[in-house]
Amino acid sequence: MKVRRSERLIDMTHYLLDHPHELIPLTFFAKRYESAKSSISEDLAIAKKTFKKRGTGILETIPGAAGGVVFIPEISPEEAKRYIESLAARLSEQDRLLPGGYVYLSDLLGEPDLLRQVGRIIASKYLGQKIDAVMTVATKGVPIAQAVSYYLNVPFVIVRRDSKITEGSTVSVNYVSGSSERIEKMELSKRSLKRGSRVLVVDDFMKGGGTINGMQSLIEEFECDLVGVTVFAEAKFKGKRAVNDYTSLLFVEDVDTQTKTISVVPGNYFDE
Repeated sequence: MKVRRSERLIDMTHYLLDHPHELIPLTFFAKRYESAKSSISEDLAIAKKTFKKRGTGILETIPGAAGGVVFIPEISPEEAKRYIESLAARLSEQDRLLPGGYVYLSDLLGEPDLLRQVGRIIASKYLGQKIDAVMTVATKGVPIAQAVSYYLNVPFVIVRRDSKITEGSTVSVNYVSGSSERIEKMELSKRSLKRGSRVLVVDDFMKGGGTINGMQSLIEEFECDLVGVTVFAEAKFKGKRAVNDYTSLLFVEDVDTQTKTISVVPGNYFDE
């Protein structure tokens, strides 16, 4: 059924936002709205201009018979910086400090809007790179990985520390925990990751980097390539980290268990 242009623009925008990194032929929209390709092209030009102006993302046009448009979500550096600074202020709240110097994150990682923004911010860091899968370790990294994978439109895989019969046959590696220096084990289902995949690792929190290093070992076992590592927050660590090349949104620079104060600042996300 033919629709009015205003309705067409609203529906088209909604469809593009729901299908990031997916090539959509112009013929799809032409049939969907019973409109000429020339009209669809004009509508897409409006959407492209608006996305760019609002910092929503990039609408890329692919020429040729097999071409179309691809919506690539992103967030402007200014907006990302404002949001990360607001997160740092929230994490610096006194009641987030737990016994042993741990920082309480569970409530933040349960907020849908926060996860959407964090997903956009992390995905924007890897705009120009090909990514086939997002990897994390159970359990608190799962919502972050899911948010990132949505904006990249790729699957996310969950590494576990204990075997589950529902996972089928698995590949396991031993790794040294960076904080406790104990040898631990993690494993991933053989069906989770295809050989040759380009993998982005994300996690909620990093101290010594042992868990991240373990996931890197798993990626090597699957004969895949590591694209990058991003963590929601990192803590100050005395000693040598198991991981050197990583990105963090937040940095816990000081924890005082006696005064029960915590200081959190933006991480290295904006470093060159």
